[in-house]
Formats: sequence, C-alpha cells, structure tokens
Amino acid sequence: MNERALFLAWQDKSSRQWFPIGRLDADVERSLYRFRYVGGVTQARDMAQFVPLWEFPDLTRDYRAPYLFSLFRNRLMSSARPDREDYLRELDLHQEADEIEILTVSGGYRMTDAYEVFPKLVKGDGGRFSCRFFLHGWRHVSPAGQHRIESLKPGDGLQLTLELNNPATVLAVQIQTTDYHMIGWAPRYLVRDLAAAMAESPSTYEAEVVRVNPPSAPSMQRVLIEMRGSWKRHDPMTAPEFRPLVPE
Repeated sequence: MNERALFLAWQDKSSRQWFPIGRLDADVERSLYRFRYVGGVTQARDMAQFVPLWEFPDLTRDYRAPYLFSLFRNRLMSSARPDREDYLRELDLHQEADEIEILTVSGGYRMTDAYEVFPKLVKGDGGRFSCRFFLHGWRHVSPAGQHRIESLKPGDGLQLTLELNNPATVLAVQIQTTDYHMIGWAPRYLVRDLAAAMAESPSTYEAEVVRVNPPSAPSMQRVLIEMRGSWKRHDPMTAPEFRPLVPE
C-alpha cells in the first residue's frame, strides 16, 4: 500500500490569513482517494465566512472515489502540454512522476483561486524527516538577497533561523545563505513543525538548495529547497487544525 496524504489550505482575501481546511489521502496504485475536512475549516468558517467547496458540500462527510477529485486534478498540468517536460524538470521530478508527487512539490497553485496544497510531514525511523518546498517571499527581501539568489547552485547549504516578530505571521522561519544573506522564508504551514525540530534537535537539521529555476519560471517556483532533521517527542501536523472532522 502506497498511501500518501496532502492538505488543502485556503486564504481569506480580506485578512490574508491561511487556514488548513481539508485532507486528501491517496493510494494511486490502487486508485483509492479520500477527502475529509479538518479542524481548520471551522476556524475559517467562524473567522472568515468560509463556504464549503461545491465538490464537498458537507463538512462532516467522508468523501471517497476511485479517481482523483476534480479540485485536485484541475491543479495538474495536462500531459498533452508541450512544456510538461520542462515543468516537471523545474519541480525536480522524473517524467513518470504521478499526480500526488507533482502536487506535493508544486503546491497546486492557480492564479484564479485562493487554495494551496501541501504534503503531510512524516516522522520516520528515529524521528527523522525530510521535506521539500519552494522558497517563499524572496521578492520581498533586500536587493542584495535577491541578487544572491542568482548565484545559488544545487547542493549549496542553507541556514534556518526563527523569526519571532514577523509582521504578517509573528512566528516565521527565515532562510539564509551560509554567508548570511537572508533570501526568503519557509512556507507558513511548516513553521510550527520546523521550529520544533530546531528546538528539540538543533544539531540534526540541515537544509540545502535542490534546484534554482530561471527567472522565466513562475516566481513561486524559483528556488527548490530540501530540509532534513528529526523530532524527539514532537508529532508533526497533529494540532487540532490538521485533524479530520471525520475520524478514522
């Protein structure tokens, strides 16, 4: 069984706040797909008047299908597109990558809505984990930091630093080069779990550049980063906002 989990997040356009609202469990080999709303959807409803998705109108239903739901399928590039090969290369994926692998790295971005997809972090043997994500917010750093991005290469080491007074999110994780250029931030959905890894096992985590895409690539897919670390006690993405409203 090759089951993987993705979360769906929604952004309120007024407050710019993001909420995890749903979870997709997928076993591509067996064509089994499951969607459930998570605790964050009640926060989105109460704080930002979130309305249930047309494909999933009932917050307390366990949705199952033998195919990928259209909400997620429509976030994939068509296999008939002539630039698909270049697109997968920008994601550092092989040409046979399946739909969940693509969504895991790409985030399922669409210019026409306010949703984002991200993978559930998995705690492996010895508490180890690894995750890949694209650098966030690089267009808002100093000109020197943006210029430093141009010289990044795959394999370059990076440093992560906790930011305790971020004006948008309060707690954030800054990403710096080894020569102390601040080049952007980790995605907001990783902050709590990365902060736990940095606090529990500061000597075990490391980050590096996987790929730097040319300026012609979408801005949200400019620099692909991989982080590795471990947790001793922390269980990732188990806070109430990530828990399905329909239990196992």
